[in-house]
Amino acid sequence: MLLSSCRVYQQDILFKLDDNFTSKDLAVPLAHAERNYELKVNDYFQLHVYTNKGERIIDPNNALNQSSGGGSGSGNNAQNQLRMKYEYLIQVDSMARLPMIGKIKLAGFTINEASLILQQAYNDHYKDCYVKINMTNRRVIVLGANGGQVIPLANENMTLAEVLALYGGIEFGAKANNIKLIRGDLDNPQVYKIDLTTIAGMRSTVTNVYPGDIIYVQPWRRPWLQTLRDVSPVLSITTSVITFVLVIQNLKQ
Repeated sequence: MLLSSCRVYQQDILFKLDDNFTSKDLAVPLAHAERNYELKVNDYFQLHVYTNKGERIIDPNNALNQSSGGGSGSGNNAQNQLRMKYEYLIQVDSMARLPMIGKIKLAGFTINEASLILQQAYNDHYKDCYVKINMTNRRVIVLGANGGQVIPLANENMTLAEVLALYGGIEFGAKANNIKLIRGDLDNPQVYKIDLTTIAGMRSTVTNVYPGDIIYVQPWRRPWLQTLRDVSPVLSITTSVITFVLVIQNLKQ
């Protein structure tokens, strides 16, 4: 019964190692390394184009808005908010279709490189353009003891500690010594086992995360307590029935 109950309470454990994928197949831990994100197919991004080398961005006295008048200034603000919300998609051919310049290849370039490419393209239509790109779909998936969350990556080099902090930390009921990071495609995934119980364990494992990573914090199971919790209603009903039968028998006597 004990062995059976243990198996029952392990059914929701994810990403277990088995005969097809053992501890020998775990990827070699990597040191922390800064890198620039490269745009890829199916990425979404927001595009901001400013003239005169981005003069409007650093307009400290709000002179540009004041010179345009109150009514037109309100209209410009509404248009700017609409542009900020609009997202562009990099298609499967590595091209993105953008206003005025049409289709242009962006996949494979870093954010800075893509900004310079678009800056040159928009210089054909405007004077001294300044282009800013904001990625909107860079995120990691965190699963585990606290449930599941999709964590957006606010910058290009977020660490595992930052992501786990946004997730809610390693609370009671989670195994800090058994965290798995899954990276890459389904045909050739890289799986890292991370131990955060010691400083040495953290240093020897992957500390930076990439968009698309899956982080799994394995929960700590207590079969005895969970079994007791599940059978408590049954025991309560059984006790009540036995007590009722005994009362009836005493009344008959």
